[in-house]
Amino acid sequence: MALMFTRIARNFAKAGYFPTDEPTLERCLSALEPSPGLMCILDPCAGEAAAIAEIAHDLGRDRVRSYAVEYDLERATNARRLTDRCLHADLMDTFISRQAFGLLFLNPPYGDLVRDQCGGYEFHGRARLEKLFYQRTFPLLQYDGVLIFIIPVYTLDAELVGWLTRHFVELRAYRAVETKFKQVVIFGRRARQRDQVTDDARAVRAMLLKAGRGEAELDELPHEWPFLPYLIPSSLSEPEHFYRNSLEPEQFAAEVARLKGLWPSLDMHLGVAQQSLRPPARALSRWHLALALAAGAISGVVRAKSGRTLVVKGDTHKEKSSTTEYTKSEDGKTIESRVLTDRFIPVIRAWDMTPGSATLGQVLTIR
Repeated sequence: MALMFTRIARNFAKAGYFPTDEPTLERCLSALEPSPGLMCILDPCAGEAAAIAEIAHDLGRDRVRSYAVEYDLERATNARRLTDRCLHADLMDTFISRQAFGLLFLNPPYGDLVRDQCGGYEFHGRARLEKLFYQRTFPLLQYDGVLIFIIPVYTLDAELVGWLTRHFVELRAYRAVETKFKQVVIFGRRARQRDQVTDDARAVRAMLLKAGRGEAELDELPHEWPFLPYLIPSSLSEPEHFYRNSLEPEQFAAEVARLKGLWPSLDMHLGVAQQSLRPPARALSRWHLALALAAGAISGVVRAKSGRTLVVKGDTHKEKSSTTEYTKSEDGKTIESRVLTDRFIPVIRAWDMTPGSATLGQVLTIR
């Protein structure tokens, strides 16, 4: 247990944070077996990432990519030192590739929810944080991937147990070594529903429901795993998406400092307006004049050789011209047709700034 620190490993409640105790984590490791390929593992409620770092170390650090999500800034900062990728984010504000991880280590926050905090999920039983985090994260686990789910035993109601038995096979549940928070550790392998064995699912369902109602006590998690270990499947590639939807405040501040606002691109955005335009080679036709006006190329201060000074702004507007045509049909009737044609009329507004001019200060219209 080279990576575990006593300060991190102790199991206590701190702002909804229940880190996994060291004895329970040690016994969980004996139930896991690495595959020969690259493995991607996820802890969506990582705390200081001691648990996910221990799992990665035990499976083979050179063949594991560890991912974590943590809401608290201080804990996320510490977790980044122990994981390959760690998001400081609310899990509900993240975008993570589905079916991308071979192991999901889920020790969510514990507590009741009010209905407007359910994040779009509908609960028919008791609304709990454990259920919300389960619904959000189990689709991230690839098929044949392994779930380690640590929750208080009293949250095992009919709804949660139904989800577990529908989504997972080879389900096994044990009492955690530390009993202060009445935690249970549930192992399972994700499978498609058509691959599940109905009789086994019913037996596991009955056992979990009895434990949740307090009618039966689960065995303590064994020192040595008595069954074939859960094989962590390899991943074809690393997750394509693993980021939070909103910018972290620290990340935003760093980007502003790096880009220095818009000042480095000031000339690019405003320099065009400061450039002097060359006069055309010949007089503009009405079509060229309308095009230049529509593009805003005719504007600014214009000084004639005579000294007249105008501040001009060009524009165009559309008018319709009407023509009437008369034709005769085969039966001799006269048919009158009116044809409307769009015409683009260039207009220049000029503010006369010529000293001593009779129209000084007046706005003139040049058509």
